[in-house]
Amino acid sequence: MAEEQSVKGFKDTTTHLDVKDYYGKRLKNSADLQTNACVTPAKPIPAFIRQALSKVHPEVTARYYGCGLVVPECLEGCRILDLGSGSGRDCYMLSQLVGEKGHVTGIDMTEDQLELAKTYLEHHMQEFGYKKPNVNFVLGYIEALTEAGLERNSFDIIISNCVVNLAPDKKKVLAEAYDVLKDGGEFYFSDVYSSARLTDEIKNHKVLWGECLGGALWWKDLLQLAEEVGFSPPRLVTAAIITVDNKELKEILGDYKFISATYRLFKLPKGTTEPCQVMYNGGITGVESSFQFDCQYTFQADKVVEVDGEMAKILTKSRFAEDFTLQPPGGSSERCGAAPNPLNTFEQPCVY
Repeated sequence: MAEEQSVKGFKDTTTHLDVKDYYGKRLKNSADLQTNACVTPAKPIPAFIRQALSKVHPEVTARYYGCGLVVPECLEGCRILDLGSGSGRDCYMLSQLVGEKGHVTGIDMTEDQLELAKTYLEHHMQEFGYKKPNVNFVLGYIEALTEAGLERNSFDIIISNCVVNLAPDKKKVLAEAYDVLKDGGEFYFSDVYSSARLTDEIKNHKVLWGECLGGALWWKDLLQLAEEVGFSPPRLVTAAIITVDNKELKEILGDYKFISATYRLFKLPKGTTEPCQVMYNGGITGVESSFQFDCQYTFQADKVVEVDGEMAKILTKSRFAEDFTLQPPGGSSERCGAAPNPLNTFEQPCVY
């Protein structure tokens, strides 16, 4: 594959160049997209997030392309990294949610998109009433975060919205994300997944790649790559079926099916943790009384719930530790949901 020298010593592949061209020049707004892969919301947007989005400049919003809503809970004061931040819409929305003491960094390889994002930095800081910016943007690649100057073990949360599929080396993306996360940190991201491994014809189709379908991972490969890198098993939050109305593209895709899905991956200590009973203390902004953590667990405030060992480890070793109280063994408990069918997102009831 042809390569060309690019930013900070990282080499552009032909795929990188095609993506830059597609998102930097060919697409002028979301109406130019050929499928709904990059605009499919998985669930209704909460009022407090809608309010934050309403304060984002219209031009920034118009140049936004994503496949879900990537807003995890418990963000106040956090340091967040947005992979493939594009026009900066999510960064400016999250800027309001982390508050003036938090910080949001956006990284993108498309100079045209970064230029737009930076243009409105001062506008948004004034709109939010901040004395100094809590957002910055970095030109770089999601497969080379440390080369772009981002420090290891420096972020509480990483988000990504329909971007990982655009990278040729998905394992490298996950490995870099793992490196820059703090212990207990979370990679919360929405992306496109396929019902089986894709053919070379689909992978090499420029429009399908730009539309987030040609680079889609088979969902089982995500589970394997996450484990190889060191992340906890991916936990499915939401998923939605993707439709393709373009006749030519449908013929190329054949029987393949696609979903946009949001997963949570955590950087946790190794070793097993016993199942236990926990109680959600309530109070997390936006989910004060009921907290849907993922497809399996929904926590009601002040209700005791039995959780598996992996969830127990997440709740005790991450930023959620202060929001849950562990219960002694033998107490009353309440199951909050049946275990999903091994994350088969094409069959389980979490698909909307």
